[in-house]
Amino acid sequence: MIAGGDALRVYVATRPIDFRKGHDGLAALVQPIFGLDPFSGAAFIFRSKRADRLKILVWDKTGLVLIHKRLEGTKFVWPQVRDGVMRMSPVQFAALFEGLDWRLVRSERQRRPQLAG
Repeated sequence: MIAGGDALRVYVATRPIDFRKGHDGLAALVQPIFGLDPFSGAAFIFRSKRADRLKILVWDKTGLVLIHKRLEGTKFVWPQVRDGVMRMSPVQFAALFEGLDWRLVRSERQRRPQLAG
């Protein structure tokens, strides 16, 4: 199970990968692409060349979880293809997973409380 909430760290590879890779192949890519440990509990998102598929790899403290999703009739909204990675908030991740434009998701700015006095 992927732990949700604000504590989930989500990283997106901006370049497409070979979608024939499974658990071990993707885990081997986490260090060179993201510079992170695949067993850290973060969610690592990989995209296909077609842009209609994604794979998510996460360590849930009992094993590697691999989620593969293909959208029907549409494509995911991805960041520009470039070298590197980007970080995404859990709310943006939820929008991406649903096939929505995650770029439109913004957190409300919280005003600093005034001290009474």
